Amino acid sequence: MKKRFLSLALSAAMVASLAGCGLKSPETTTTAAATEAAATEAATTAAAETTAEAAKDSTATAEVPDASGDPEVTLVYAEVNPLDTIVGQTDTAFKEKVEELSGGSIKVDLQASGVLGAEADVLDAMLGHSGTVDMARLSASSLTNYGATKAGLLALPYIFSSREHFWNFAKSDVAQEFLSETEDLGLGIKGLTYGEEGFRHFFTVKPVNSMEDLKGMKLRVSSDPVMVGTVESFGANATVVAFTELYSALQTGVVDGAEQPIANYKSNAFPEVAPNLILDGHQLGLIEIVITNDAWDKLTEAQQACVTAAADYAADFNANLSASKEAEVLDELKADGVNVVEVEDKTPWQDAVKDVVANAIKGNEDLYQKILDCDK
Repeated sequence: MKKRFLSLALSAAMVASLAGCGLKSPETTTTAAATEAAATEAATTAAAETTAEAAKDSTATAEVPDASGDPEVTLVYAEVNPLDTIVGQTDTAFKEKVEELSGGSIKVDLQASGVLGAEADVLDAMLGHSGTVDMARLSASSLTNYGATKAGLLALPYIFSSREHFWNFAKSDVAQEFLSETEDLGLGIKGLTYGEEGFRHFFTVKPVNSMEDLKGMKLRVSSDPVMVGTVESFGANATVVAFTELYSALQTGVVDGAEQPIANYKSNAFPEVAPNLILDGHQLGLIEIVITNDAWDKLTEAQQACVTAAADYAADFNANLSASKEAEVLDELKADGVNVVEVEDKTPWQDAVKDVVANAIKGNEDLYQKILDCDK
């Protein structure tokens, strides 16, 4: 198999020391706020540069053919989250690297903060050959509604015991079998690389100290059937709400809580309306960068090689960024007064979702076991 992740050293995942970020909801700008925003932007830029250096040190970008003289192509790239999140910075790393490697013949028009719609909208546009979206950073679980049963396995609750477990999988031969699923199904999109944005946890308007406290709550989910089943296994009511509407849904009581990786929770200002976080780590926020076949076919062979190499680079960048970013943001949340509850024993949570897992792996038991076997 052609390795999608160059030689990734897991120990490098802790190298980068990153500054926190925080995207606030609309408010009146004051001099102090402007000063703080400028400082945050500077810190975020410095953090990204530090992480890029760590990625460069841990891997060497594969040599690619010269594409500088090829016809110029602009790829519209969709991202639901802000650019200062883990995924946003990973997107930016990809954009900058592919533009560098291609000598400027490839331009990436990175549209973040959900301006092109929720992930479902983006996927519909890509699969419908609309031509409005060429690339996207997606949650792997978003593909399950389009028949990608293998992708669904990656989104199962508690399937990855740690980041090291995930990256062991990501570097293994079996990962390619998952990454190529969209092409095998004829969906019209090509998987380029995997990454992660941290473990996902529940956050709520009212304090939650245990799984039992979730019972009866309305928790926001995407339309992913596995996540719906997971939430219902905890005794809560799964409520589908678009991510772009989640802040107001929490604010108005449409939902009582939701779940996100820690960095996204802070960057989207959710602590303002749901300041309670329980660290159950029910799912690793697995991400995938995809490109439409239509866009891929517009590229020359040299440009395709540039895209592939940039995706490899972005994966390494992501690995160096995610763990340190998550740890730093968690410290910031605690300092800001967010009620953070540690889960000492996850056994009851894992037991609650056993039926969800058993139903989801039917017909793919061997593949499921291969993922578990990467935890070595």
